[in-house]
Formats: sequence, structure tokens, C-alpha cells
Amino acid sequence: MSRLEAKKPPLFISEPLTRDAVSQSLSLLNGILKSSYGPAGRLKQLHNGVGGCVCTTSQSSALLRALSVSQPVLRVLTASIQNHVSRFSDCGLFTAILCCGFIENFRSLKFAPFTVIKISKHLLSLCMDYLKSEACACRVSVDFSSVETLVCLVRSILTSKPACMLNKTEVDHLTTLVLKAFLFTVPCHAETNAVLGKCVVVPVKGRRVLDSTVLPGLLIEMPEIQLGKPLAVKRTGSNMIKIALFSVSMSGDGFNPEEGTIAVHHGISLEVSELNQLLNVGKQLVEDEVGLVVCQKVMHPSLKQYLKENGVIAVDRAGLSLMEPLGRMTGSKPIASMHLLSSGCYGSLKDLCIESFASKHFIHLIPEDTVICSLILCNRSETAWDELKRVCETAEHVLQLTMKDPLALLGGGCTETHLASYIRLKSSSLPASTFKDLDCSQTQYQLVADGFCHSLESVARSLSHNDGEILTDMVYGHCWFVPSGSPCVPNWSDLVSKCGCGIIGNTEDLNWRFLRGQFGSPITRGCPKEPSVKVTDLLTLDCFAAKCSGLQVALETANLILDLSYIIEDQN
Repeated sequence: MSRLEAKKPPLFISEPLTRDAVSQSLSLLNGILKSSYGPAGRLKQLHNGVGGCVCTTSQSSALLRALSVSQPVLRVLTASIQNHVSRFSDCGLFTAILCCGFIENFRSLKFAPFTVIKISKHLLSLCMDYLKSEACACRVSVDFSSVETLVCLVRSILTSKPACMLNKTEVDHLTTLVLKAFLFTVPCHAETNAVLGKCVVVPVKGRRVLDSTVLPGLLIEMPEIQLGKPLAVKRTGSNMIKIALFSVSMSGDGFNPEEGTIAVHHGISLEVSELNQLLNVGKQLVEDEVGLVVCQKVMHPSLKQYLKENGVIAVDRAGLSLMEPLGRMTGSKPIASMHLLSSGCYGSLKDLCIESFASKHFIHLIPEDTVICSLILCNRSETAWDELKRVCETAEHVLQLTMKDPLALLGGGCTETHLASYIRLKSSSLPASTFKDLDCSQTQYQLVADGFCHSLESVARSLSHNDGEILTDMVYGHCWFVPSGSPCVPNWSDLVSKCGCGIIGNTEDLNWRFLRGQFGSPITRGCPKEPSVKVTDLLTLDCFAAKCSGLQVALETANLILDLSYIIEDQN
């Protein structure tokens, strides 16, 4: 009998934020995230050290998924950010950097965390009320009857990830494709409960980005298809193609020994019996004038041959991911049993054709009224393609969120610096009753407000990776980036032409100050309602819903971590 080891007591760690190990880990994570932020962010190469795939990225979703985090405090932070990204797809790095900034600035304050949390929640409510008000000067309305603002929004997302390795021509091409794909998914007929369609990404690696394209309907890869031959397909009397969709295996080996035993009479072949059943299904499909049969799994070669001889195109190994869009596009119901075949399960298509991209051959399913489309996405390398796929999916999700709430926030650090200026202005003129309600002094409130504003400004500072100076103006509170190596001059307008988001030019005296300063100054007036540049000059914009959520998630997570007094770890 083996010797039993005595059970160890749990490990109690009091005030975890005061521990050097936690501080160092938090600082390291913050440095990784800050250095990845924005169009000029530095790339990270992630691998597991024992072989396997290597990921080159600056995206929060890929970074946080690949990073191994052992500190309980950091696990809380990363889990919170990953949850935000799973819901909004965008602003993951913004949320993480802001959260780290809140923790760093608030934990140095010498009064109770409970007071800090109450004040910070009040500051958050001021921000959210301002962002959702008509007076907000750092947001723009998105007009879906015109594409200019939508182009800016998509372009800002595509250019924010340098691992995609796109030049200007490629960015313009992909921006058009992403917008076109999104518009395909919008139903043509207005309904009370209209549901957006889906864009399916088809990978073509090793080709030019400019070879990418969008097609209505779905593409299913068919390596065995013969090019040059006309695609003869059976049609109904109304010139439509009837389609049957099978989610059950049609390979003829449907018997699973785990489900029990089957008694077979002497002289009866189970394989022949199953094949006869499949051929009977094939005869039923031919009699019902079905022109296309798609099977999620494997189809028996004899059944495929029988269907082909009777003018029915058979496609197998379609995969689970295509079943939902296929069913929605054609109106067919996936058939889960050979015994449940009925005319009500069939759907219909307008046409079929063959498409070829690189060395791949596809059958193209063209619907009558499409809300499903295929984005044939090309890039030169596998790493760049993986990053580009994530970016295009993010852009599609952002457009969906924007359709629900047609607003966007100014990017390039301008929303962060403008909000910081607004909070400084607002917090300096609060009535005494506010401090009484929060049970704090005016000094305490001002200290938390300064930490709040410095955290916002630290996100804007993270966009610069070349040691150039960063300015903010005292008129609109926008962010301005001075080129690296520029001399210090009395008139900064000689060095900067536009603010970070591109909406304001240097046509007036804006009274700049360095953003690195410890104390800021409030803005003297709001951002102009009419931009000084045209929207077609390509503003940098951020998703309104994602950034608002990121702001809330960052503060709520920081407050949760600040309120931790003990970590209890099981040692067994």
C-alpha cells in the first residue's frame, strides 16, 4: 500500500496587488498589449515551445488565447477581456490597456478602495451619459444610405492590424469586398423581425490579396469535378433546381456497434441491405425531381453514380459549418434519417455553375434571393491569411453592430483624449451635493478623476511606437502625433497637419500641450459639428457599441481587482 501524503492547507495571499510578483506580471502584460496596439503596433510571435503552429499577430483575441497566464489576478483580467471580444469582436486591446491603466493609477491612491470604486463609477456614468447624448462631440452618425462613413469604419479596422501586410490598394479592395459582402447579408424585403444573413469565408492561400472576391450564394469545394464539361442538372417545371440536404451519413455503414446488437438472418448481407436502402432513397429523390443532393458526411460511391446517371448532382463531405447557411439559403430542412424523406424537406436554387480559384474547383450554388454570400479570401502566406480572416470577420461584426446602433466614435486616440478633457471640465464644476452623495471629499474625487483621465490618455499614447511627441489641443481635446525626430518648435502646426482621427486640421491656433504631462487642461469648446475635412478623406473611426462596452468592462474589471483582499489557492 502506497504512503498517503497529508493534505496541505490552502494558501492565503492577502492584498494581492501589493505583491511584487503580481505587479510585475501585470506590468509585463500591459507592456505586451500596449506594444501591439494600433496600425503601427509591434507583432508578437506565439508558439508553444514544443512544436506546432506559430501565430504572428497583434490581435487581442489571438494574443490572449495563446498566452499562458498563471496569476489569478491576471486570469480575471484576461477572462473579462476575452468575454468582451467574444461579444463584440473589436476593441479588445483598448479594453485591456485601459483596464491595466485604471488598476495602475487607482491602486496608488492612499484611501479606501471602496471610495475609489464609488467615485470611478460616477465618472463612468458621466462618460456614458455624454457618449449617448446628442451633444457628444467625439461621435459621428452613420448613414447607411451612403457608403462614405462605412468605408471609413471598415478601413480603420483593416489598417489596425499590420500582420495582414496590406498595402493601400489591397486595403481599398478588401474594404469594398467586406462592404459588398455585408450588403449581400441584408434582407432586400423589410420585415418586422428581419435577420441578417451570413458571409462564409472561403480560404485561398498563396494568392494575391487582389484576387479576393465576393459571390452571392455558397461555394462547395469539389476536387473531382471535371472542368470544360457543361453542368447538366435536372430542373423542375418552374426552371428551379430542387435540393435535398442530408445531415446523416450516406456511406452505407450506418450501424454503430455501441448502440446494441442486430440479429441478421443466415444468407443476408448487412452491407447489401444498407446499399439497397440507399438506392431506394436515390430512386425517391429522382422521382421527386431533385437536381442536387448535398450530404454533410460521406456518400456511398454506388449512390453517387446512380444519382449522376439520372441527372442529379451529388456533393458529399460538405461539413457541419455549411449546413446552417445552406438550409437558410435554399429553404431546405436537413434530413437526419433515411426513413424521414418527404417533399417538405426539399429546398430550391436558382442556378448552379462551376468556379475555379487557384488550383481549387467549386460548385457555386446561386439562390433566388440571397442573404448568404461567399468571400473568397486570398493572401500570400498562411500566417497573413489567418490574421486577415480574423480582421474581416471583425469588420463584418462591427457593421452588424453599427446597423443596430448607427453611430461611430472618432479613432486615432481622439475619443480618449476628448473624454479626458471632458471629464476634467465636468469634475471641476460639480456641486457639493455630489461629494456628499458619494461620501467623499472634493480632493478625493479630483484624485480619482485625474487617475481616470490619465488612464484614458495612456491608451492614446499607446498608439505611438516611434518615440515621437504626442500632443492634445486645448480647444477640441483631440490627439495629435508629431513625427519621430522632429525638432521642438514654437508653432506645432508646422509639424502636424491633422489630428489622430483626421477630422480637424491645423488651420487655427489650437494651443497644444504635451500629452505626457501629469495634469491636463479642460477643453474650451466642443468638437465642431461640421468636420473641417470631408468624410471621403478617410477618417479613422471606431465601433460605438464595442468601445462603449470596452470602457465599461475595463472599469468594472479594474474595480473588481482593486477590491480583492485575499486570494485563496488550493495547494493539493
